[in-house]
Amino acid sequence: MTTGLRELKKQQTRQAISDTATRLFLERGFEEVTISDIAAAARVAKMTVTNHFPRKEDLALDYHEPFAASLAHTVAARPAGDSALAALRREFLAAARRHDPLAGFSGQDFAQMIVDSPTLTTRLRDLHDQREEALARTLATDTGAGPGDIAPKAAAALLGAAHRVLFQEVMDLTLRGRSNQKIAVAATRSAHHVFGLLEPSLADYAVCE
Repeated sequence: MTTGLRELKKQQTRQAISDTATRLFLERGFEEVTISDIAAAARVAKMTVTNHFPRKEDLALDYHEPFAASLAHTVAARPAGDSALAALRREFLAAARRHDPLAGFSGQDFAQMIVDSPTLTTRLRDLHDQREEALARTLATDTGAGPGDIAPKAAAALLGAAHRVLFQEVMDLTLRGRSNQKIAVAATRSAHHVFGLLEPSLADYAVCE
């Protein structure tokens, strides 16, 4: 088997495990499903599950890696003349339009599964922290901040908090049964307000040259 076919088979197996786990979590609740249950339902060895997903919660929050890197990636890729704030606002508005899971769009059953699970709510808070920390590192690099400069951490905390608030609003509206279209309209309105509050302090911070 060529390397390409092996990689394709690996990706297919990973997706099948993820899909099976999500189905079981939605049916029974995250806390009630074991790795052994998932392995049996997916017809793979338990070790195969853990090789692809070392943490059980990452079977549910399968976008954990792109989520944690998302804010830093947006800032790093911003065009010349854009501040970090401008780039993040534009990207969130685009994410709302496309109903992006990284912005909190997930479906009512999935959102309910998360809030019903102490493990998943804790993991989600941890991912928000990781996302903020990655953003702080990128801001420090881009602004040439010294080791004692607190500005990148402070800016990342403000921008990260804005995204937490908006993510939670999307989740709350999802739990209330609103359609993605209506959630996107509400989230867009809130985003303009939230990011506008940050304009006085961050409009000219970390402008890409």
